[in-house]
Amino acid sequence: MLDSAQVQGALRKAAAAVIGFVLAMVLLTALLLTGFYYLIQASVLALSPWLGEAGAMGLAGFVCVLLLALFFQRLTRPVSPSKPGKEAGDKSRSGIDVLRDLIKENPLEAALVAFAVGIAEQGDPRLKSLLLQGGAILMKRAESEQSGDAGAGEASAPDNKPPADQESAA
Repeated sequence: MLDSAQVQGALRKAAAAVIGFVLAMVLLTALLLTGFYYLIQASVLALSPWLGEAGAMGLAGFVCVLLLALFFQRLTRPVSPSKPGKEAGDKSRSGIDVLRDLIKENPLEAALVAFAVGIAEQGDPRLKSLLLQGGAILMKRAESEQSGDAGAGEASAPDNKPPADQESAA
């Protein structure tokens, strides 16, 4: 049974985690905004000899507004549906082509897998192969969820055992 000291300790840890996360986000946001401010000031300073101070500020402001408009335009555009003919031709394509398409469709997952493999490559090769296999499974699962077939990714996950388990089973 939980006593009040354990509950209070857990609440303190949870509150400390939330406060730490909020403080980290505030700090990172402040650093990001300060970095943008200094970048704009540097561009104004660099363009001032050619355009004058007012022209440099106008050009920097126009570029900022243009980048902001492009950012929000990309956020609000509709998502294009996946091509139905592409999945029918997957069986005739090579594994490298399928992997390239997975990386193109899931760039964040691919970057995270590459980062994890880069760290793991310094150590155990079995861990490296496990991470590669797990990343491939996650990308395939994400692809199947995007196409509306979430059950196929879950059904294929148990078939993919780590190489260490396959060697010991053989």
